[in-house]
Amino acid sequence: MNKRLRTILQYTFFLGLGIFLVWWSVKDLTSDDKSQIQLALKTARYWLVLPVFCILFLSHYIRAIRWKLLMEPMGYNPSTTNTVFAVFIGYLANQAVPRLGEVLKCTVLARYEKIPADKLIGTIILERVIDAITLLLVFGITLAIQPDIYSQLIDTIFNSKGKEGTKTISSTLVSIILGSLIVLAIAIWMIKKKKNLSDLGLLFKKIWRSIWQGVSAIQHLKKRWWFLFLTLSMWALYLIGGYIGFMALRETTQYGIREAFTVLSAGSVGMIATPGGIGTYAYLLQKTMEVYGLNPGIALAFGWILWLAQTVVILIGGLISFVSIPWYNKRKINETS
Repeated sequence: MNKRLRTILQYTFFLGLGIFLVWWSVKDLTSDDKSQIQLALKTARYWLVLPVFCILFLSHYIRAIRWKLLMEPMGYNPSTTNTVFAVFIGYLANQAVPRLGEVLKCTVLARYEKIPADKLIGTIILERVIDAITLLLVFGITLAIQPDIYSQLIDTIFNSKGKEGTKTISSTLVSIILGSLIVLAIAIWMIKKKKNLSDLGLLFKKIWRSIWQGVSAIQHLKKRWWFLFLTLSMWALYLIGGYIGFMALRETTQYGIREAFTVLSAGSVGMIATPGGIGTYAYLLQKTMEVYGLNPGIALAFGWILWLAQTVVILIGGLISFVSIPWYNKRKINETS
């Protein structure tokens, strides 16, 4: 299959999945749920949008500073302004086409800072490995403070509530089904690529080697402790953003850090699953908050408010960066001349 056609099909599938989940999350809402949503939105504390915006902007700024640290061992020191612009432009592109943003932010920075784009791609891969490890840590903390939360979340997603006589699916059965699908996908890959178990073992070793290289590469950084501090600070800001989000609605003010960890875990998966997290982010947050007993309508409103806050920050920051970066560099050249 043509690579471009495959990319288009993948994008169409995941965008379609997001749109389907938007429909799926609202199709069973009762008139009472809808009135609850309207009431929640009318009484929401919209002034809290400002601190959430500031937190999200700061997290993206920290990501840019952290990216600069990964370039130092290669002998490059781009301007902070150009790096921040490139990060926002990358996020903006990812809203339309997944993974395009990673390539675009490298090419944008390479153009204005004269850094080879292929070397920047390596830093992006390392960044993603570090973020994946950090996300696993978030999952681990969430599970440690709430041992049954993931099984409860699976039950909430797959089992209908309030319908007598409806057969429910246990979380164990769901886990078995998901495991079987993974095994089936691996088997199809092996048959299609004509691979054997040894090749599969080599693939897992390669993945593990990449993870280990990502972790061990930190020790070669000139400011490795600063890098770790920035990484933890960035994810802490994501956590705080969700925590402040609870205060936006009267019905969610009773929730705290424990629930914020679950929101961060589910929201991170939602943002990865579809372009810009459309559909999946709000849906997963809705189901997450239903676990804690929140009304489905209020839970959906909460998910959409958090998703909109993040999307608006990316749209504003991305558009400003897209317009400003050529102007900023032109002025910098004139000042140097």
